[in-house]
Amino acid sequence: MESTNLTKLHYGQRYSVDSIPPLDSVTLLHELESTVNGSGAIAALSGAQAYSMIDTWGVVHFPGMQSLLLCHGTLPMEYPALTPRVPQMHLFEREFAEELGARPLGHPWLTPVRTLPGSGADDGQGWRWGRIEGPAVHEVSVGPVHAGVIEPGHFRFQCSGERVLHLEVALGYQHRGIAQALLGGPTVRTPHLIETAAGDTSVGHMVAYCQLLEALGGCEVPPRAEQLRAIALELERLANHIGDLGTLSGDVAFQPTAAMCGRLRGDALNMTARLCGNRFGRALVIPGGVRFDVSPEDVDWLLTSVERLEREALAAAGLLLDHAVARSRFEQTGTLDATACTQLGIVGPPARAAGVPQDVRHDLPDGPYAAVRPALVTQQQGDVLARVLQRVDEVRASIDFIQQVLPRLPRGRHATDCDPPAAHSVSATAVEGWRGRICHLAITGDNGRFSRYKIVDPSVFNWAGLAVAMRGQEISDFPVCNKSFNLSYCGHDL
Repeated sequence: MESTNLTKLHYGQRYSVDSIPPLDSVTLLHELESTVNGSGAIAALSGAQAYSMIDTWGVVHFPGMQSLLLCHGTLPMEYPALTPRVPQMHLFEREFAEELGARPLGHPWLTPVRTLPGSGADDGQGWRWGRIEGPAVHEVSVGPVHAGVIEPGHFRFQCSGERVLHLEVALGYQHRGIAQALLGGPTVRTPHLIETAAGDTSVGHMVAYCQLLEALGGCEVPPRAEQLRAIALELERLANHIGDLGTLSGDVAFQPTAAMCGRLRGDALNMTARLCGNRFGRALVIPGGVRFDVSPEDVDWLLTSVERLEREALAAAGLLLDHAVARSRFEQTGTLDATACTQLGIVGPPARAAGVPQDVRHDLPDGPYAAVRPALVTQQQGDVLARVLQRVDEVRASIDFIQQVLPRLPRGRHATDCDPPAAHSVSATAVEGWRGRICHLAITGDNGRFSRYKIVDPSVFNWAGLAVAMRGQEISDFPVCNKSFNLSYCGHDL
């Protein structure tokens, strides 16, 4: 349900900051709460201290509305927390407390978001670890240094025997100050910061950033460039989904699929390298379009490659899914139902695997997906098996999309000049990255430079989903459950 107090923001649109008057705190809190009650989601929320108030800008996403909504308002430094009634607000309110010194009264878990446990840099608040008391309850602490070559994160389990009663995830070890470094941009350094916000999602974040610059600069991207961006996004999705199928197979010691998907992930990355010379798509997407065009020879090679990739990837997945013992390790493990997904604001494959049909490519069918959209596929059971099947179906859908779009690329330019961002303007954009919805929000000052820039990676929401999915599971199920979400540490920490 759409609110008259929120501003509708269509693709490529910008507003003057002064044209959106701030709501008072009571109205703003009511709008945010009614958003979720009306089946919407809070895609981003950014706060900055202004005198004794918090100047708050937010982005609201209503699936099916085909636009984003902007909200602007002020909050006092002390206000009644929304989290008890709107759980997906928990991290944003914790950010306000950690970064601005706000006091959301009644917040059930006012723990720092990125301040490391025991660092003493949180004004004495410290980490209040959740503890469950009882004679049979014990605690298992894992990380931040892990046995595998993965990013650092701390996981603290409260267990009764082997059964997990509660999991607390403490991150922040990858905090690099990207949000602060983006202020005053865009500069020559800005694209590097955006492309490394989450290194395996370089294309997704760069598309979101460039869409913002194009909106703020009034730039219209050529149709050919839009379609090439969509192809790059789907190749990024393919590489990561296939890689996840391989690591999930390895976690249950099913080596045939693990080995095959390891190679096939490399094949998908090489397709992106064919577009731009970099396997992760770095330097491909630029404001106004894409840096490189494709030749007829490139098109033929890519079509042949994706056809072979589909055949071999589905064969590898079939080996895994046809093996009763391997499949049994996924069934009824780490279940996250649709209600929990909606309450926590879960996005991407974990949400769709629980039957929540949320996909920015369909909800906001503009830009790269204006002409053709990949099939929207969902599962229902919400367990690890559902997340495996979701990836398999999305691999099939992405390849089908590429095979439709690539031979019919519009003629014309692959890039156009983009003017600098307008002064005193605000815009937001959302892109369906391979992990889920990526949201960027930017506000410019009187010189057209960023006075505020907010990035919300899908992992920001989905780490809470992993913690909830582990409740009632055997602690030995954690590796496979964790891999079935495959979340970004650095995308959360920024």
